[in-house]
Amino acid sequence: MGSSLSSTNHMSRLAQRAGGTKGTLVQIEQQRGNPSISTLCRLSAALGVSVADLVAPTETASQSVTLVRAEDARRLWAGPSGGAAVRLAGTLGPDMLEIWDWVLMPDERFDAAAHGPRTRELIHVTEGTLALSVDGATVLVSAGASVIAVTDRPHAYANPGKAPLRFTMTVHEPAAE
Repeated sequence: MGSSLSSTNHMSRLAQRAGGTKGTLVQIEQQRGNPSISTLCRLSAALGVSVADLVAPTETASQSVTLVRAEDARRLWAGPSGGAAVRLAGTLGPDMLEIWDWVLMPDERFDAAAHGPRTRELIHVTEGTLALSVDGATVLVSAGASVIAVTDRPHAYANPGKAPLRFTMTVHEPAAE
């Protein structure tokens, strides 16, 4: 991000648009802070770019195939009991598509901020049961089942079970109209 955020006025405006503080942005810019997924989502929306553009570009326009090695995947959330959210791969640009691998340990929960307008998440549960909350309603998704959710509003993922929960999530955040 470097010099693009260096101006105090620009930094203050960006922090306001992203719903954060200038101090948080300074820490991120100076690599002294580790932003949460929610912070990255708000920041990317404020900048009009994808989370992939901020953390780890994994494709270029000139390549028809881009290999993303396991060691290049980015863990962007660590749960208090050992859960994790790993961004496996993602596209660049304002019409963003990402794939994630999630593990939530029993009683872990992740509260997500609203994504950009018309964002959808496709989730497939491979182990355990996911409690997905959107718009005040909670849906239980068992292993082997999938769900499509509109996530341009606050939402949450939780593991209500006694065993680890694992799911794969694809996020599509379309370009602003």
